Amino acid sequence: MTAGNIFLDAAAHAGWYGLMMRSAGPQIRGGESVAFIRLGSRPVGSLDDAFDIMVAYDWVNFERFAAEVPLNGDSLVICDPAAGDIPEIVIAAGARIAELPLKDTAKGIAGGRSSMVGLGALSALISLPETALTETLDHLFKGKGEEILKANRLSAKAGRDAAQGLDMKRRLKIAEPAPKVERWNISGNEAAGLGAVRAGLRFVAAYPITPSTDMLEWLAPNLEKLGGVLVQAEDELASINMIIGGSFGGVPALTATSGPGLALMMESIGLAVASEVPVVIVNVMRGGPSTGIPTKSEQSDLNIAVYGLHGDAPHIVTAPNSVDDCLFATQWSMHLAEALQCPAIVLSDQALGQARMLIDRPADAAFVARRETITAEVKNYRRYALTASGVSPMAIPGVPNAEYVADGLEHTEDGKPSAQAEHHRQQLDKRQRKLTDHDFGRHWADIVGEGDTAIVTWGSSTDPVREAQARAAAEGVNTRLISIRLLLPAQTEKFHQAIKGVKRLLVVEQTHSGQFHRYLRAHYDLQGEVKVFKQPGPLPIRPGQIHDLLVNWK
Repeated sequence: MTAGNIFLDAAAHAGWYGLMMRSAGPQIRGGESVAFIRLGSRPVGSLDDAFDIMVAYDWVNFERFAAEVPLNGDSLVICDPAAGDIPEIVIAAGARIAELPLKDTAKGIAGGRSSMVGLGALSALISLPETALTETLDHLFKGKGEEILKANRLSAKAGRDAAQGLDMKRRLKIAEPAPKVERWNISGNEAAGLGAVRAGLRFVAAYPITPSTDMLEWLAPNLEKLGGVLVQAEDELASINMIIGGSFGGVPALTATSGPGLALMMESIGLAVASEVPVVIVNVMRGGPSTGIPTKSEQSDLNIAVYGLHGDAPHIVTAPNSVDDCLFATQWSMHLAEALQCPAIVLSDQALGQARMLIDRPADAAFVARRETITAEVKNYRRYALTASGVSPMAIPGVPNAEYVADGLEHTEDGKPSAQAEHHRQQLDKRQRKLTDHDFGRHWADIVGEGDTAIVTWGSSTDPVREAQARAAAEGVNTRLISIRLLLPAQTEKFHQAIKGVKRLLVVEQTHSGQFHRYLRAHYDLQGEVKVFKQPGPLPIRPGQIHDLLVNWK
């Protein structure tokens, strides 16, 4: 992935936007991998339908990734003749082949790297300014010694020179580079961590699990700078209970996990609901069930996030719809969890979490983690008082005469265990009222466009749909896009207002069983003719797939 990161940074130096997604084998131990990159003069959130150029350093285990690398007759494949026979699937795609001796070229340079030779060739083919790549290499290698820096610069130049002689049908050029401004190269996991920190996160307990571990690696040093703490727990059960304890002590707390870990946490998330302790769980989804496909993306944890708790357990479920939205959605979720004193599950996925995107510096959002507390002695303190909003002040341990029991048993207003029907109903109503009466504002969904055809989607499926919507509009097919960010509690009135006048509705999701469609049917009345596009991971949804459905829907 290092070569891909370098190339993305070079694109930023050139004033371009870009997206890099990644794919690796299932073994989670390094080895073969692929970096998918798309660049543009405007923000890029989705991969295209096919790749213009593929640089193959070797063909080892290429068949594992072939379905993720769509090629056509306009594609150019650069490969090393020393890598062996070109796979039949590449030849069958009709792609043009250009052989460059990447490894031999690197061997002719002291300390040369074939990866840098390939990057140099690629930079020439897309008209990336030479200074953009050299500036990036200078920044990356300046602290590693003059010899290493020189070797990488010479390797890149050798690749650039070699590519000048390639016979191409067309030279790729990104028109109108954006002005050089501050641009961030950030992953979805890093953005989620930053959003949580901006909100006030100060305690994290988590057990590493792909593909969420990157978030923990980013949080560990950055939390320390702010006086916060990250603890690597022995497992997911310990993680969720540690953050409940930390939050009970008054500190905004979070854990990050993936599907198998979320399944283990369910009982304790119910404890957080019953005891009204705010916590945030960032779940970076991957292919399931069980161990599934740890390194690939899927949206199949929706059911467990929404319905996985036993009993009537009101909680919040949100979903970022782009790499940069991981920042906002997580910051907002921290704010909501603290304000409403309940658990919030953030459903990201591998496609968002491990993707890197070149974005403009995000604006500062006003959402902070602030709960209603008491900090001074009060008389007759009732932790679970039946307030009009459902939110009751939470005493921080140590406040005189404000001791109370916070556990999973049903309780009275002052926290004493009770099995009486009246107390149970009162507390159920209280916990539900906090969420149903809260005004979540306009952030519950992103709604774009007009027309009597609506596309309803969520999470990482959104960016391919955005591009498909724009392509269809250019052909005179106008649609409205509804990307739901707040999955729970369902926003019934707002959704029905959003689809008012719709005659046709297309549901788009990355699951095998249609979990999102079933969620919509459970919570909303879907009007008009309804079609469902559902595709399981690990293959990403392509804009062309959705575009074709829209323009051919008669």
